[in-house]
Parts: sequence; structure tokens; C-alpha cells
Amino acid sequence: MNCLPRKTTARTTIGLCLALSLGAAASAATTEFPSKPIRVVVPFPAGGTTDQVARIVTGKMRDQLGQPLIIDNKGGAGTVIGTHDVVHSAPDGYTLLWTATPLAINASLVRKLPFDTVRDLTMVGNVAAVPLVLIVPPSSPYKTIQSLVLAARAKPNSLSYGSSGVGGSAHLATAMFLADAGIKMNHVPYKGSAPAVNDLISGHVDAMFDTLFLTRPYVEAGKARALAQTGAIRSPLLPDVPTLQESGYKNFVVESWHVVAVPAATPPAIVQKLNVALVAALQSQDVRDALVKQGLDIRSNSPAEANRYFKSEVARWAKAVSTSGATID
Repeated sequence: MNCLPRKTTARTTIGLCLALSLGAAASAATTEFPSKPIRVVVPFPAGGTTDQVARIVTGKMRDQLGQPLIIDNKGGAGTVIGTHDVVHSAPDGYTLLWTATPLAINASLVRKLPFDTVRDLTMVGNVAAVPLVLIVPPSSPYKTIQSLVLAARAKPNSLSYGSSGVGGSAHLATAMFLADAGIKMNHVPYKGSAPAVNDLISGHVDAMFDTLFLTRPYVEAGKARALAQTGAIRSPLLPDVPTLQESGYKNFVVESWHVVAVPAATPPAIVQKLNVALVAALQSQDVRDALVKQGLDIRSNSPAEANRYFKSEVARWAKAVSTSGATID
């Protein structure tokens, strides 16, 4: 195109030329991506499950992208601080959010959330998921989920359940289960999963849900008894523990999942490049072996599939938040 303006079309022609130039620059940037290291924000402290998974998978993504992916742990405010950082970063693919279920929960749990979770982020792809496990103390009289429910139904609020904190996935999963079962139990929130499990082992609370990753060592050591798990199928790591669906709760499937996201305005071509690298990493045998050992079920998919799943999870956890009555200002 001749970009020399004529008298009657100067403004239109200049605008079109500018648009073409910007489009060409964007296309070039996409083609060259990535040309520098990529920052991966993990909105949890170092050492936790999400952090461990991020480090395992990003190490392999480097092979595909040709650039290092540098983990930046930004925990705090129930993942809001780290997520806020990514939402307000440049939408160029050089800042990723490696996060988990709280991203969907916070959309309805936090009243004054400083961003719109669905509008301001787009998913690169799902990573993996792990079921929750309902455990009781080893001395508990309850050997099955049915016996626990019958006891709670006979004497409402006579039993207690622990959780890692108000509004966490364990608390909300329990709230959903109690509503499905038509029972009431007293909630005892803790500051994290570890103190909650310790009190359960000691018999200070009667039951609690938490991830397979956290509960399995206690079950295998005989320090806790598993009554049910929340996946669609039994985990091969706890093959003798029935799912809640098998136990009569036909629609009850709850998982703690991991996902990678970027700012919503990130060019689709860059999102696709990141997705290709993520899927390739998750398909590598060493990564698969490492994640399966932690009880994780690999869930690699496309950006479109990941966005659909995320939106459905935002809606589902919103119902759980409403049921529980939990809110955070």
C-alpha cells in the first residue's frame, strides 16, 4: 500500500498505515516470543504443593520455549496479592500466573477483590488435579462415611470438622458435603492444614477434608482413617477408599486443581505458544512420574477448554461460598 496521503483521504490513510504498522510489530513480537526469561508468579509461599508443581513443570517447559522460567513466590491475602500482580502486568506473555483453586473461590468469597477474575485473566491451560480425602482420627468409632452421617444426623452440631481456614477449598467442600448429606457439624478453622491435621490426629476434631497429597501419609502411617475421597474415580494411591459418588452422593466431585493464566489481553498466538510448551512438559515421562507420585492427575488441555472449565468452577464455588456463608472483606 502507498502510505502517502491524498488530500481527501489523508486522515483515513494515515490511520490505516498506523494500524498496519502496529499489527506488523505485534506479529513480529509474537513470532520472536519468547526472547527473554519468563516470570512465573506463584501466589503461595515457597515449598507448598503449587510451588513444587510449578518448579517441576516449568523446568521442562524451558526445553520447548528456549528461555528460563523464573519462579516468583508472592503469597499473601489468599493468593490475591500475587494474582493482582499478574493482572496488572504487561500482556506480553512474560508474566504467568501459576495458581490453584483459590483463584475460582476468591471471585465470590472476597467482597472487595481488586480485579475481575474472569474478565482480567485468560487461561493458558490446566495442569493437574487432586481429590480431597475425608479423614477421621484413628480412634474414631466411624469406619464408613455412612456411619459418620448417621451420627451427625442423630445429633446435629454434636460433631466438629477442621479446615485449613475460612473460605478455603477444604472448608467449602465440607459445606457442600454437609448440605448434600443434610447434616450439621461445627466448623473449627485453623491457620493452615498442618495444625488442623495435628488436632484431628489428637482427637480434638472429628473429621476434616484435605488434599490427597496432604492426607495420604497420615492414612498410610495409621495416624488417620480415610472414609471417602472426592474424585470422580478412586485414586490409585488410595485404591481401597471409596469415592463419595460410590458412597451415594452421585453428583459430588470436588478437586483441588492447578492452572496457568495470563492477563486477558495477551495475544492468542502467545497464549497458544505457552500452551504448547505446557502440554509438552506435562506429556514428558519424568514430569508425569513426579506429579503422579504426589497423587496428582494430569489435566493438560487447550486454552479454550481451560477457560470453559475455569468459568464452570467459578460458578460452582460461588454456590459453595453462598452455602457456607463465608465472606472476606
